[in-house]
Amino acid sequence: MDGLEPVADVSVGDWIADRLGGPLGSVGSVVPGGFAAYARVLHPVQFDDDRPPLTWGRVAELTGRVPHALMQWAAVASPASGATWDEGDVRVGNLAPAALAALIDVLAPFTGEQDCFHALWEGWGWVDGRGVRIFSVSDDGRVEPARAPEPGVSAEVRALPRLRLPDRDHLLFRGPLRAALDMGWHGSPLGFEPQSPSLLWPADRSWCVGTEIDFDSTLVGGSAGLIAAVLAAPDLEAWPVQPGDDLSASGDLINPAPAVDG
Repeated sequence: MDGLEPVADVSVGDWIADRLGGPLGSVGSVVPGGFAAYARVLHPVQFDDDRPPLTWGRVAELTGRVPHALMQWAAVASPASGATWDEGDVRVGNLAPAALAALIDVLAPFTGEQDCFHALWEGWGWVDGRGVRIFSVSDDGRVEPARAPEPGVSAEVRALPRLRLPDRDHLLFRGPLRAALDMGWHGSPLGFEPQSPSLLWPADRSWCVGTEIDFDSTLVGGSAGLIAAVLAAPDLEAWPVQPGDDLSASGDLINPAPAVDG
């Protein structure tokens, strides 16, 4: 990953664990408390073809749902009225590159030239290659296992100490802010597969970005000015939140949960 150097002294991230709090699924369980303000950046609705991404707000218009800061994608995509939504979807645990680039553009003036710390959850299948299977199709149509993929992170880096947070262990890297765009699986048979950092913060700890692996949104804590800039960014769909806000499946109290068949 160009521009990112592995970090062996993971104590530089101890401040995060000290400031996490609240129940699993809350804003404060993902990004540290103590910042002046917080924002939730919704992951764009993406398609398998060349159509441009949509916002959750646009999908809510089509499904008759109410957009709000704690809305849940499962509820937004399940129609209360209007057209059924069964097309695009959102990425879980990964902020799409265009949205990550837009967020970095907002963060950059508040960061300057200082290095940032980039944490990568160790459990992504491509990190050690064991969670990925590659298959080939023979001439007679049989699907057969192909070669094992190359690990996305070297054995030397995987042997380094982990940044350990509740229920999540991370490999830690240091480098420029924009190096976050180079994080991901460079050895994929499909070409580069980007992965946004699980946690990202500058050396001065003036802000922190967190993308929980089970969330369909990315959280930002920082100064009031930074969060105002995130909320105003035209290429981001963002809402103001607080550390105690519930982003679990039961956190949307405005849009009824989708019906379960049977």
